[in-house]
Amino acid sequence: MKTLDKIPTTKIERAGQLVKTGLKIGGNYISYYGEKMVNPSLNRDKLNENNAEDIYDGLKNLKGSALKVAQMLSMDKSIMPRQYVEKFSLSQFSVPPLSAPLVRRTFKKYLGKFPEEIYDEFSPDSINAASIGQVHQAMKDGKKLAVKIQYPGVAESISSDLALVKPIAIKMFNLQGKDSEKYFQEVESKLLEETDYELELRQSIEIATACGHIPNLRFPKYYPELSSAKTLTMDWIDGLHLSEFAAANTDAALGDRIGQALWDFYMYQIHVLKQVHADPHPGNFLIDKEGQLIAIDFGCIKIVPEDFYVPYFELANPNVINNPERFTEKLYELEILRLDDSAEEVAYFKRLFHQMLSLFTKPFHTENFDFSDEVFFASIAEMGEEFAKDTQLRKMNGNRGSRHFLYINRTFFGLYNLLHDLKARISTNDFKNYIK
Repeated sequence: MKTLDKIPTTKIERAGQLVKTGLKIGGNYISYYGEKMVNPSLNRDKLNENNAEDIYDGLKNLKGSALKVAQMLSMDKSIMPRQYVEKFSLSQFSVPPLSAPLVRRTFKKYLGKFPEEIYDEFSPDSINAASIGQVHQAMKDGKKLAVKIQYPGVAESISSDLALVKPIAIKMFNLQGKDSEKYFQEVESKLLEETDYELELRQSIEIATACGHIPNLRFPKYYPELSSAKTLTMDWIDGLHLSEFAAANTDAALGDRIGQALWDFYMYQIHVLKQVHADPHPGNFLIDKEGQLIAIDFGCIKIVPEDFYVPYFELANPNVINNPERFTEKLYELEILRLDDSAEEVAYFKRLFHQMLSLFTKPFHTENFDFSDEVFFASIAEMGEEFAKDTQLRKMNGNRGSRHFLYINRTFFGLYNLLHDLKARISTNDFKNYIK
Protein backbone atom coordinates (compact mmCIF):
# COMPACT_ATOMS: atom_id res chain seq x y z
CA MET A 1 0.00 0.00 0.00
CA LYS A 2 1.22 3.52 -0.79
CA THR A 3 2.58 5.37 2.24
CA LEU A 4 2.25 9.05 3.12
CA ASP A 5 5.25 11.35 3.55
CA LYS A 6 3.05 14.28 4.58
CA ILE A 7 -0.46 14.91 5.96
CA PRO A 8 -2.22 18.22 5.21
CA THR A 9 -2.42 19.98 8.59
CA THR A 10 -3.32 23.61 7.89
CA LYS A 11 -6.92 24.74 7.48
CA ILE A 12 -6.21 25.95 3.93
CA GLU A 13 -4.61 22.65 2.87
CA ARG A 14 -7.44 20.57 4.31
CA ALA A 15 -10.18 22.82 2.90
CA GLY A 16 -8.51 22.65 -0.52
CA GLN A 17 -8.61 18.83 -0.41
CA LEU A 18 -12.33 18.87 0.45
CA VAL A 19 -13.07 21.38 -2.34
CA LYS A 20 -11.36 19.06 -4.86
CA THR A 21 -13.50 16.19 -3.60
CA GLY A 22 -16.66 18.31 -3.96
CA LEU A 23 -15.79 19.15 -7.58
CA LYS A 24 -15.35 15.44 -8.38
CA ILE A 25 -18.74 14.63 -6.86
CA GLY A 26 -20.33 17.43 -8.90
CA GLY A 27 -18.84 15.91 -12.03
CA ASN A 28 -20.25 12.49 -11.11
CA TYR A 29 -23.77 13.96 -10.86
CA ILE A 30 -23.43 15.69 -14.25
CA SER A 31 -22.34 12.40 -15.84
CA TYR A 32 -25.16 10.50 -14.12
CA TYR A 33 -27.93 12.85 -15.23
CA GLY A 34 -26.46 12.97 -18.75
CA GLU A 35 -26.59 9.17 -18.98
CA LYS A 36 -30.06 9.08 -17.46
CA MET A 37 -31.41 11.29 -20.24
CA VAL A 38 -30.32 8.60 -22.70
CA ASN A 39 -31.24 5.67 -20.45
CA PRO A 40 -34.19 6.56 -18.12
CA SER A 41 -33.99 3.15 -16.39
CA LEU A 42 -30.49 3.85 -15.08
CA ASN A 43 -30.29 3.39 -11.28
CA ARG A 44 -28.02 5.23 -8.82
CA ASP A 45 -25.66 2.33 -8.11
CA LYS A 46 -22.85 3.61 -10.35
CA LEU A 47 -23.30 7.16 -9.02
CA ASN A 48 -23.12 5.93 -5.43
CA GLU A 49 -20.05 3.87 -6.24
CA ASN A 50 -18.23 6.80 -7.88
CA ASN A 51 -19.18 9.23 -5.11
CA ALA A 52 -18.15 6.80 -2.37
CA GLU A 53 -14.78 6.22 -4.03
CA ASP A 54 -14.09 9.94 -4.54
CA ILE A 55 -15.16 10.87 -0.99
CA TYR A 56 -13.04 8.11 0.53
CA ASP A 57 -10.03 8.96 -1.64
CA GLY A 58 -10.35 12.59 -0.57
CA LEU A 59 -10.63 11.79 3.14
CA LYS A 60 -8.09 8.98 3.54
CA ASN A 61 -5.10 11.29 3.07
CA LEU A 62 -6.53 13.88 5.48
CA LYS A 63 -6.81 11.38 8.36
CA GLY A 64 -8.27 12.68 11.62
CA SER A 65 -11.86 13.75 12.16
CA ALA A 66 -12.64 13.89 8.43
CA LEU A 67 -11.85 10.19 8.04
CA LYS A 68 -13.48 9.40 11.39
CA VAL A 69 -16.81 10.65 10.01
CA ALA A 70 -16.55 8.12 7.16
CA GLN A 71 -15.78 5.39 9.70
CA MET A 72 -18.87 6.31 11.74
CA LEU A 73 -21.07 6.29 8.62
CA SER A 74 -19.78 2.87 7.54
CA MET A 75 -21.27 1.34 10.71
CA ASP A 76 -24.81 2.26 9.67
CA LYS A 77 -25.43 -0.53 7.18
CA SER A 78 -29.22 -0.18 7.41
CA ILE A 79 -29.39 3.39 6.11
CA MET A 80 -26.27 4.15 4.04
CA PRO A 81 -26.22 2.85 0.43
CA ARG A 82 -24.20 -0.36 0.11
CA GLN A 83 -21.48 1.30 -2.01
CA TYR A 84 -20.73 3.84 0.75
CA VAL A 85 -20.68 1.19 3.49
CA GLU A 86 -18.25 -0.99 1.53
CA LYS A 87 -15.87 1.85 0.70
CA PHE A 88 -16.05 3.71 4.03
CA SER A 89 -15.53 0.49 5.98
CA LEU A 90 -11.92 0.56 4.73
CA SER A 91 -11.40 3.48 7.11
CA GLN A 92 -11.83 1.11 10.04
CA PHE A 93 -8.44 -0.56 9.67
CA SER A 94 -7.06 -0.13 6.15
CA VAL A 95 -5.91 3.33 5.07
CA PRO A 96 -2.59 4.61 3.70
CA PRO A 97 -0.04 4.59 6.55
CA LEU A 98 2.67 7.11 7.32
CA SER A 99 6.00 6.38 5.64
CA ALA A 100 8.85 5.03 7.79
CA PRO A 101 10.82 8.33 7.71
CA LEU A 102 7.72 10.28 8.81
CA VAL A 103 7.13 7.80 11.65
CA ARG A 104 10.70 8.33 12.92
CA ARG A 105 10.33 12.12 12.75
CA THR A 106 6.97 11.92 14.52
CA PHE A 107 8.41 9.80 17.36
CA LYS A 108 11.28 12.26 17.75
CA LYS A 109 8.83 15.17 17.89
CA TYR A 110 6.52 13.52 20.45
CA LEU A 111 9.05 11.74 22.69
CA GLY A 112 12.41 13.33 21.96
CA LYS A 113 13.73 9.90 20.91
CA PHE A 114 13.64 7.73 17.82
CA PRO A 115 11.68 4.43 18.20
CA GLU A 116 14.85 2.30 18.11
CA GLU A 117 16.07 4.19 21.19
CA ILE A 118 12.93 3.17 23.12
CA TYR A 119 12.30 -0.41 21.97
CA ASP A 120 14.69 -3.34 21.43
CA GLU A 121 13.11 -3.84 18.00
CA PHE A 122 10.64 -1.66 16.08
CA SER A 123 8.97 -2.38 12.73
CA PRO A 124 9.20 0.79 10.60
CA ASP A 125 6.15 -0.26 8.55
CA SER A 126 2.73 -0.09 10.20
CA ILE A 127 0.60 -3.19 10.70
CA ASN A 128 -2.73 -1.33 10.78
CA ALA A 129 -3.58 2.27 9.89
CA ALA A 130 -6.88 3.95 10.78
CA SER A 131 -8.33 7.45 11.13
CA ILE A 132 -6.42 8.91 14.09
CA GLY A 133 -3.36 6.71 14.43
CA GLN A 134 -1.51 3.66 13.15
CA VAL A 135 -0.08 0.56 14.85
CA HIS A 136 3.48 -0.79 14.69
CA GLN A 137 4.95 -3.99 16.07
CA ALA A 138 7.84 -3.78 18.55
CA MET A 139 9.83 -5.88 21.01
CA LYS A 140 10.94 -4.90 24.53
CA ASP A 141 12.46 -7.23 27.14
CA GLY A 142 11.32 -10.27 25.17
CA LYS A 143 7.69 -9.09 24.90
CA LYS A 144 5.95 -8.55 21.58
CA LEU A 145 4.22 -5.16 21.69
CA ALA A 146 1.73 -3.10 19.69
CA VAL A 147 2.65 0.58 19.51
CA LYS A 148 0.03 3.09 18.40
CA ILE A 149 1.26 6.44 17.17
CA GLN A 150 -0.99 9.41 16.46
CA TYR A 151 -0.87 11.16 13.09
CA PRO A 152 0.68 14.64 13.13
CA GLY A 153 -1.75 17.55 13.34
CA VAL A 154 -4.85 15.43 14.00
CA ALA A 155 -5.86 17.07 17.29
CA GLU A 156 -5.17 20.57 16.00
CA SER A 157 -7.36 20.13 12.89
CA ILE A 158 -10.52 18.77 14.55
CA SER A 159 -12.28 22.11 15.08
CA SER A 160 -11.53 23.38 11.56
CA ASP A 161 -12.54 20.04 9.97
CA LEU A 162 -15.88 20.08 11.77
CA ALA A 163 -16.45 23.70 10.72
CA LEU A 164 -16.09 22.55 7.09
CA VAL A 165 -18.40 19.56 7.60
CA LYS A 166 -21.03 21.47 9.63
CA PRO A 167 -22.96 23.06 6.68
CA ILE A 168 -23.28 19.65 5.01
CA ALA A 169 -24.51 18.02 8.25
CA ILE A 170 -27.05 20.81 8.86
CA LYS A 171 -28.49 20.24 5.40
CA MET A 172 -28.41 16.42 5.61
CA PHE A 173 -30.15 16.23 9.00
CA ASN A 174 -32.33 19.35 8.65
CA LEU A 175 -30.94 20.95 11.80
CA GLN A 176 -32.30 24.37 12.60
CA GLY A 177 -31.45 27.15 15.04
CA LYS A 178 -28.83 27.54 17.72
CA ASP A 179 -29.87 24.33 19.53
CA SER A 180 -28.06 22.28 16.87
CA GLU A 181 -24.74 23.50 18.27
CA LYS A 182 -24.95 21.00 21.16
CA TYR A 183 -24.59 18.09 18.71
CA PHE A 184 -21.46 19.52 17.11
CA GLN A 185 -19.96 20.25 20.53
CA GLU A 186 -20.60 16.64 21.55
CA VAL A 187 -18.81 15.30 18.46
CA GLU A 188 -15.92 17.73 18.83
CA SER A 189 -15.40 16.91 22.52
CA LYS A 190 -15.36 13.14 21.86
CA LEU A 191 -12.97 13.49 18.92
CA LEU A 192 -10.62 15.59 21.05
CA GLU A 193 -10.74 12.90 23.74
CA GLU A 194 -9.76 10.30 21.15
CA THR A 195 -6.56 12.24 20.44
CA ASP A 196 -5.56 12.17 24.14
CA TYR A 197 -3.67 8.89 24.48
CA GLU A 198 -2.99 9.48 28.18
CA LEU A 199 -6.77 9.51 28.70
CA GLU A 200 -7.13 6.40 26.52
CA LEU A 201 -4.47 4.63 28.60
CA ARG A 202 -6.40 5.31 31.83
CA GLN A 203 -9.72 4.28 30.27
CA SER A 204 -8.22 1.10 28.83
CA ILE A 205 -6.81 -0.02 32.17
CA GLU A 206 -10.00 0.88 34.07
CA ILE A 207 -12.35 -1.00 31.73
CA ALA A 208 -10.05 -4.00 31.38
CA THR A 209 -9.92 -4.24 35.19
CA ALA A 210 -13.68 -3.82 35.60
CA CYS A 211 -14.69 -6.29 32.86
CA GLY A 212 -11.85 -8.80 32.96
CA HIS A 213 -14.01 -11.39 34.74
CA ILE A 214 -16.53 -11.71 31.89
CA PRO A 215 -16.05 -15.13 30.21
CA ASN A 216 -14.46 -15.40 26.75
CA LEU A 217 -13.29 -11.79 26.86
CA ARG A 218 -9.64 -10.65 26.89
CA PHE A 219 -7.78 -7.35 27.02
CA PRO A 220 -4.15 -6.54 26.26
CA LYS A 221 -1.85 -5.34 29.02
CA TYR A 222 -0.91 -1.66 28.74
CA TYR A 223 2.48 -0.09 29.51
CA PRO A 224 2.31 3.47 30.93
CA GLU A 225 6.11 3.76 31.02
CA LEU A 226 6.21 3.23 27.22
CA SER A 227 3.26 5.51 26.44
CA SER A 228 2.69 9.25 26.13
CA ALA A 229 0.06 11.79 25.07
CA LYS A 230 0.60 10.77 21.43
CA THR A 231 1.82 7.15 21.67
CA LEU A 232 0.34 4.09 23.35
CA THR A 233 2.05 0.74 24.01
CA MET A 234 0.27 -2.53 24.82
CA ASP A 235 0.74 -6.28 24.41
CA TRP A 236 0.62 -7.55 20.86
CA ILE A 237 -2.20 -10.12 20.53
CA ASP A 238 -2.50 -12.26 17.40
CA GLY A 239 -6.01 -12.63 16.03
CA LEU A 240 -8.45 -11.91 13.24
CA HIS A 241 -10.49 -8.73 13.05
CA LEU A 242 -14.07 -9.57 13.93
CA SER A 243 -15.33 -9.05 10.36
CA GLU A 244 -12.64 -11.37 8.95
CA PHE A 245 -13.50 -14.03 11.52
CA ALA A 246 -17.25 -13.71 10.90
CA ALA A 247 -16.83 -14.02 7.13
CA ALA A 248 -14.91 -17.30 7.48
CA ASN A 249 -16.60 -18.85 10.52
CA THR A 250 -18.76 -21.96 9.98
CA ASP A 251 -19.14 -22.92 13.66
CA ALA A 252 -22.49 -21.49 14.81
CA ALA A 253 -21.83 -22.34 18.46
CA LEU A 254 -18.54 -20.43 18.36
CA GLY A 255 -20.29 -17.43 16.78
CA ASP A 256 -22.88 -17.57 19.56
CA ARG A 257 -20.18 -17.74 22.25
CA ILE A 258 -18.27 -14.75 20.92
CA GLY A 259 -21.51 -12.83 20.35
CA GLN A 260 -22.56 -13.53 23.95
CA ALA A 261 -19.23 -12.20 25.24
CA LEU A 262 -19.67 -9.08 23.10
CA TRP A 263 -23.24 -8.50 24.32
CA ASP A 264 -22.31 -9.12 27.98
CA PHE A 265 -19.36 -6.75 27.67
CA TYR A 266 -21.57 -3.94 26.36
CA MET A 267 -24.47 -4.50 28.72
CA TYR A 268 -22.11 -4.65 31.72
CA GLN A 269 -20.50 -1.36 30.71
CA ILE A 270 -23.82 0.41 30.14
CA HIS A 271 -25.82 -0.92 33.07
CA VAL A 272 -23.08 -1.33 35.68
CA LEU A 273 -20.23 1.05 34.80
CA LYS A 274 -22.56 3.67 33.23
CA GLN A 275 -19.93 4.28 30.57
CA VAL A 276 -19.36 2.47 27.29
CA HIS A 277 -16.85 1.77 24.51
CA ALA A 278 -18.70 3.88 21.92
CA ASP A 279 -16.74 2.80 18.84
CA PRO A 280 -17.94 -0.75 18.13
CA HIS A 281 -16.58 -1.41 14.66
CA PRO A 282 -14.82 -4.61 13.51
CA GLY A 283 -11.35 -3.06 13.63
CA ASN A 284 -11.63 -2.66 17.40
CA PHE A 285 -12.19 -6.36 18.13
CA LEU A 286 -10.00 -9.38 17.48
CA ILE A 287 -10.74 -13.10 17.78
CA ASP A 288 -7.79 -15.19 18.99
CA LYS A 289 -7.04 -18.82 18.15
CA GLU A 290 -8.81 -19.94 21.35
CA GLY A 291 -12.01 -18.29 20.12
CA GLN A 292 -11.91 -15.47 22.64
CA LEU A 293 -12.95 -11.88 22.00
CA ILE A 294 -10.21 -9.26 22.44
CA ALA A 295 -11.37 -5.66 22.94
CA ILE A 296 -8.97 -2.88 21.97
CA ASP A 297 -8.96 0.89 21.40
CA PHE A 298 -10.67 2.65 24.29
CA GLY A 299 -10.21 6.18 23.01
CA CYS A 300 -13.95 6.79 22.59
CA ILE A 301 -15.70 6.19 25.91
CA LYS A 302 -19.15 7.67 26.43
CA ILE A 303 -20.30 8.43 29.97
CA VAL A 304 -24.02 7.62 30.38
CA PRO A 305 -25.57 10.16 32.82
CA GLU A 306 -28.36 8.91 35.06
CA ASP A 307 -30.93 11.45 33.82
CA PHE A 308 -30.44 10.05 30.30
CA TYR A 309 -29.93 6.38 31.22
CA VAL A 310 -33.25 6.00 33.07
CA PRO A 311 -35.71 7.29 30.44
CA TYR A 312 -33.65 5.83 27.58
CA PHE A 313 -33.95 2.28 28.87
CA GLU A 314 -37.52 2.77 30.07
CA LEU A 315 -38.30 3.25 26.38
CA ALA A 316 -36.93 -0.25 25.77
CA ASN A 317 -39.86 -1.58 27.83
CA PRO A 318 -42.97 -2.47 25.74
CA ASN A 319 -45.18 -1.47 28.69
CA VAL A 320 -43.82 2.07 28.43
CA ILE A 321 -43.73 2.22 24.62
CA ASN A 322 -47.38 1.13 24.43
CA ASN A 323 -48.61 3.41 27.22
CA PRO A 324 -49.38 6.74 25.42
CA GLU A 325 -49.07 8.90 28.53
CA ARG A 326 -45.77 7.41 29.79
CA PHE A 327 -44.38 7.24 26.26
CA THR A 328 -45.03 10.95 25.72
CA GLU A 329 -43.51 11.78 29.10
CA LYS A 330 -40.26 9.95 28.21
CA LEU A 331 -40.04 11.68 24.83
CA TYR A 332 -40.05 15.05 26.59
CA GLU A 333 -37.46 13.86 29.14
CA LEU A 334 -35.15 12.81 26.30
CA GLU A 335 -35.71 16.09 24.38
CA ILE A 336 -37.30 14.28 21.45
CA LEU A 337 -40.39 16.39 21.95
CA ARG A 338 -39.94 20.10 22.64
CA LEU A 339 -42.14 22.57 24.47
CA ASP A 340 -42.26 24.82 21.38
CA ASP A 341 -43.48 22.00 19.09
CA SER A 342 -46.72 22.50 17.23
CA ALA A 343 -49.54 19.99 17.65
CA GLU A 344 -48.65 18.65 14.21
CA GLU A 345 -45.00 18.14 15.20
CA VAL A 346 -45.94 16.40 18.46
CA ALA A 347 -48.27 13.98 16.68
CA TYR A 348 -45.76 13.34 13.89
CA PHE A 349 -42.74 12.63 16.11
CA LYS A 350 -44.75 10.49 18.55
CA ARG A 351 -45.81 8.28 15.64
CA LEU A 352 -42.31 8.20 14.12
CA PHE A 353 -40.50 7.33 17.37
CA HIS A 354 -43.13 4.78 18.38
CA GLN A 355 -42.53 2.98 15.11
CA MET A 356 -38.76 3.26 15.43
CA LEU A 357 -38.47 2.21 19.07
CA SER A 358 -40.95 -0.64 18.80
CA LEU A 359 -38.64 -2.19 16.22
CA PHE A 360 -35.18 -1.18 17.40
CA THR A 361 -35.67 -2.25 21.03
CA LYS A 362 -36.90 -5.77 20.16
CA PRO A 363 -33.75 -7.47 21.49
CA PHE A 364 -34.68 -6.16 24.96
CA HIS A 365 -38.21 -7.58 24.85
CA THR A 366 -37.24 -11.25 25.22
CA GLU A 367 -34.85 -13.43 27.22
CA ASN A 368 -33.13 -14.55 24.01
CA PHE A 369 -32.56 -12.87 20.66
CA ASP A 370 -31.30 -14.16 17.33
CA PHE A 371 -29.16 -11.53 15.59
CA SER A 372 -28.99 -13.68 12.47
CA ASP A 373 -32.66 -12.82 11.90
CA GLU A 374 -32.67 -11.28 8.41
CA VAL A 375 -36.27 -10.12 8.82
CA PHE A 376 -35.31 -7.89 11.76
CA PHE A 377 -32.46 -6.23 9.89
CA ALA A 378 -34.48 -5.94 6.67
CA SER A 379 -37.19 -4.17 8.67
CA ILE A 380 -34.64 -1.67 10.01
CA ALA A 381 -33.36 -1.05 6.46
CA GLU A 382 -36.90 -0.60 5.12
CA MET A 383 -37.70 1.84 7.89
CA GLY A 384 -34.56 3.82 7.05
CA GLU A 385 -35.58 4.01 3.39
CA GLU A 386 -39.08 5.09 4.41
CA PHE A 387 -37.72 7.93 6.55
CA ALA A 388 -35.31 8.99 3.77
CA LYS A 389 -38.24 9.41 1.37
CA ASP A 390 -40.53 11.12 3.91
CA THR A 391 -41.08 14.67 2.62
CA GLN A 392 -42.89 15.66 5.81
CA LEU A 393 -39.81 14.77 7.88
CA ARG A 394 -37.67 17.15 5.83
CA LYS A 395 -40.03 20.01 6.71
CA MET A 396 -39.75 19.41 10.46
CA ASN A 397 -37.12 20.89 12.77
CA GLY A 398 -34.43 18.20 12.93
CA ASN A 399 -33.11 19.17 16.39
CA ARG A 400 -34.42 16.05 18.11
CA GLY A 401 -33.13 14.35 21.20
CA SER A 402 -30.52 14.79 23.89
CA ARG A 403 -26.92 15.19 22.73
CA HIS A 404 -26.24 11.83 24.43
CA PHE A 405 -28.22 10.05 21.70
CA LEU A 406 -25.39 10.61 19.20
CA TYR A 407 -22.91 8.19 20.74
CA ILE A 408 -25.35 5.87 22.52
CA ASN A 409 -27.32 5.23 19.34
CA ARG A 410 -24.06 4.87 17.42
CA THR A 411 -23.01 2.26 19.99
CA PHE A 412 -26.16 0.21 19.52
CA PHE A 413 -26.10 0.44 15.72
CA GLY A 414 -22.51 -0.81 15.75
CA LEU A 415 -23.19 -3.54 18.32
CA TYR A 416 -26.23 -4.85 16.43
CA ASN A 417 -24.27 -4.98 13.17
CA LEU A 418 -21.35 -6.84 14.77
CA LEU A 419 -23.73 -9.39 16.29
CA HIS A 420 -25.45 -9.75 12.91
CA ASP A 421 -22.07 -10.40 11.25
CA LEU A 422 -21.45 -13.14 13.84
CA LYS A 423 -24.99 -14.52 13.34
CA ALA A 424 -25.09 -14.71 17.12
CA ARG A 425 -27.96 -15.99 19.23
CA ILE A 426 -27.65 -14.47 22.68
CA SER A 427 -29.21 -14.41 26.13
CA THR A 428 -30.09 -10.78 26.78
CA ASN A 429 -29.85 -10.91 30.59
CA ASP A 430 -26.76 -13.11 30.87
CA PHE A 431 -24.58 -10.11 31.84
CA LYS A 432 -26.38 -9.91 35.21
CA ASN A 433 -24.54 -13.07 36.29
CA TYR A 434 -21.27 -11.11 36.30
CA ILE A 435 -22.36 -8.14 38.39
CA LYS A 436 -20.07 -8.12 41.41
